[in-house]
Amino acid sequence: MLSIGDFARAGRVSVRMLRHYDAIGLLVPARVDASTGYRSYTAGQLALLNRIVALKELGLTLAQVQQVVESAVTVDEIRGMLTLRRAELETRIQEDTARLAHVQARLRIIESEGQMSAYEVMIKSVPALRVAELTGIAKTMDPSSIGPVVRGLYERLCTGLDRAGIAAIGPALAYYENAGDDENVVVHAALPVDADPEGDYEFAVVELQAEAQVASLLHKGSMDNCLPAYQALAQWIDAAGYRNAGPSREVTLACPEDVDGWVTELQEPVAKA
Repeated sequence: MLSIGDFARAGRVSVRMLRHYDAIGLLVPARVDASTGYRSYTAGQLALLNRIVALKELGLTLAQVQQVVESAVTVDEIRGMLTLRRAELETRIQEDTARLAHVQARLRIIESEGQMSAYEVMIKSVPALRVAELTGIAKTMDPSSIGPVVRGLYERLCTGLDRAGIAAIGPALAYYENAGDDENVVVHAALPVDADPEGDYEFAVVELQAEAQVASLLHKGSMDNCLPAYQALAQWIDAAGYRNAGPSREVTLACPEDVDGWVTELQEPVAKA
């Protein structure tokens, strides 16, 4: 038999918690000394304790835990519930991490107010370009919304190009358009190709028009942190007396495995205001 203290240490829970489980009938000691009230447990009761703690970690209330325990849930069923809960937690962590990165990006912008921009903007022209592309819909222009859509489109596009035996002849290019409902965004994921626009492909082959003037700057690092670069570009365009004249483009110039080494050219078609 194990004292309540030893049982708590073995199960990595508190004595107070064990007393509460006893009080509600969830995990009753194997023996209670009639004269002292000391609780004792068997090592075999650790299996029940493990189930209780695991179910609590799934987010169940103690009343729900008791119902599940009393229904004699199997190990495989608990494993399945824990696997699902782990996937949910991993998704939440990814979302929270992305949200934190966006908050930090906003904070950096706020902290840099009044300071000289670290970005160098230039005006240049870009030629017409034939690209293979796929399109999708993102809920907003926020990087956390755009990023997963872009990545999924490029995976499908690369697979489609491989099947068609077509090789990309230039860097990846993404551009965005309003979906017409003031909320959703049409995402275009494109790769330059030398292919027949009339071919039967899993993707579209389109001609992007030449732009006489684009305001351009280089963003280094993950595109999840591109907000400061986009705002710096918008401020430069306004200060230089230009206006937006078409969908912005993102041209991937370098994309190593380490996202800190990514280099993306942001291009904003402009005309004199």
